[in-house]
Amino acid sequence: MPKEQLKIPTSKIQRAASFAGAGAKVGGNYIKYYVKKALNPDLNRDELNENNAEDIYDTLSKLKGSALKVAQMLSMDKNLMPQAYQDKFQMAQYSAPPLSYPLVVKTFQQEFKKSPTEIFETFSKVAIQAASIGQVHKAELNGHTYAVKVQYPGVAASVSSDLKLVKPLATRILNLKGKDIGRYFKEVETKLLEETDYKLELKRSIKISEASAHIKDVVFPKYYPMFSGDRILTMDWIEGISLTEFAKQNHPQEIKNKIGQALWNFYDFQIFELKSVHADPHPGNFIITPDFKLGVIDFGCVKEIEKQFHKDYFTLLNSDAINNDQEFTQIMYKLEFLLQDDDEKIVPVLKKSFKEMLNLLGKPFNSTTFDFGDEAYFKSIYALGEKFSKMVELKEANGARGPQDAIYINRTCFGLYSILNQVGAEVKIIKRKV
Repeated sequence: MPKEQLKIPTSKIQRAASFAGAGAKVGGNYIKYYVKKALNPDLNRDELNENNAEDIYDTLSKLKGSALKVAQMLSMDKNLMPQAYQDKFQMAQYSAPPLSYPLVVKTFQQEFKKSPTEIFETFSKVAIQAASIGQVHKAELNGHTYAVKVQYPGVAASVSSDLKLVKPLATRILNLKGKDIGRYFKEVETKLLEETDYKLELKRSIKISEASAHIKDVVFPKYYPMFSGDRILTMDWIEGISLTEFAKQNHPQEIKNKIGQALWNFYDFQIFELKSVHADPHPGNFIITPDFKLGVIDFGCVKEIEKQFHKDYFTLLNSDAINNDQEFTQIMYKLEFLLQDDDEKIVPVLKKSFKEMLNLLGKPFNSTTFDFGDEAYFKSIYALGEKFSKMVELKEANGARGPQDAIYINRTCFGLYSILNQVGAEVKIIKRKV
């Protein structure tokens, strides 16, 4: 665990100054790189990338909140940034610098008028895990072990101002193009604000975990409203290892498949039955128990899926609909992936590109079994993204595309695919009708 943090910059001026400081460090790194490059023309950018990743992450991890959440989101996109950034930013999922104990006590005093040790018999002074919005402590009372999530000070108040500072990065990682991106950015802001609302998270955690309790090999903690508040959330402690650690270990394929199947079934049920989905699938939100079950420990980001959008969006991932040109075109206009003022010459190019992309991304949903450990599949996704980035026709198709509801559903699917790839799981899939 990194060194404890004694304070967090909370004012707009302090946080803007931190961003500016990071920019200055990155600028200095480039100057050093170009000096070395002049002396050695064969020098690659590896050292530059490592230095920049270190300086940017150091700043974001101290700011925490939505600023650090951006780093966490970046780490899930393998084809977006150099490996040095991915490796560093991945720490935002579970290993950010923790808040010092006196600040944790202060939060407890504000919530309960009591310190942690006045509520629990034991309470770990050092955080067990620290992420972007809050950190987790281990506590005991009457022989029962709890996980207590404590939100960082000032996180909720800084979401909107932070997003303005990190807008260029957020625009890039969410693939937003064109000038009219206000409604998309509002969706991101709304979700980040929801993540700071621990009372809402408590309500959603209980609702979704109770509804999903029947799913095989998936376990959930029990939540405790009496020990929870605006900035504190208390649940059962689930013993186990992080999904990241599990993925690095050498397990038999049947165990990998067991975990992968549990994860797929959990998301399949949420998407098609609940229409309310855990929209932040990254390894830090899951625990693998000693008997190899999937523990789901965080419901901070949940996307409620509107009925008509659900029908249209998941119809597009169905190979039959993609091959029915009339139905496909109708839905594309309805969801604003095609726009009424598009040049008629560019519409066929856009349709062909979208079909190619949707056929590839929808492949798991149209299979009876799918091997997410197949690296060739993911390479084909990245290659397609690279191909599209160079297509003049797509660059000329100005304007933001698609409904704002698609942002977090896309991230849910990509995040799910990414985790299953890390696990190396082959899963059985029931083709759903929408």
